[in-house]
Amino acid sequence: MKGIVFVMSGPSGAGKTSILKEVLKCNKNLDFSVSYATRERRPAEIDGKDYIFVTEAEFGKLLEENEFLEWAKVHGNYYGTSKNQVKKSVDSGTDILLDVDIQGAMSVMKALKDAVYIFVAPPSYGELIRRLESRGTENIESLRMRLEDAKWELEQVKHFQYLVVNDNLNHSVSQFEAIITAERLRVDRIVNEKGERFLFEEKTR
Repeated sequence: MKGIVFVMSGPSGAGKTSILKEVLKCNKNLDFSVSYATRERRPAEIDGKDYIFVTEAEFGKLLEENEFLEWAKVHGNYYGTSKNQVKKSVDSGTDILLDVDIQGAMSVMKALKDAVYIFVAPPSYGELIRRLESRGTENIESLRMRLEDAKWELEQVKHFQYLVVNDNLNHSVSQFEAIITAERLRVDRIVNEKGERFLFEEKTR
């Protein structure tokens, strides 16, 4: 049985990273797709774990080599998801979680029809502003750009299958885990390689 692709998306400041870290701790058989990024690494981030940080020239070379399942320029920087990493997990029967921006998620929707799309939103636009300001990682221009982009991003929730409003981290993590469990239990996913339903046959002596 092939692995499931879970795609998490939402505006900056919605709390995707916090949810992701807790979900990965609690779920077995779940890989994380580490995206490529051309932006500067933040102090708490680890290269190769949070993102694979590359130069724009290196990103361009990977793009020419058709390495990306999706890629986009967001807030002035380039981000991309490794096609090979996703394929390797899925083919091995391991589920994989992608944390991508809205543009990236919508690109993946065109390529992967059977993936699971989860939108993470803040409880309000005012709370989103507070969270971004409190992070202290953005200059005034970057903050303004992210808040302006968020207006469009929040409108794209209609394209997703699930919505998690991140008002309380523990509650949001529980909701996210419930989505993963439900998708793993779907009958149309529990099939053998021939596409037949699993049958509970009486053992023969």
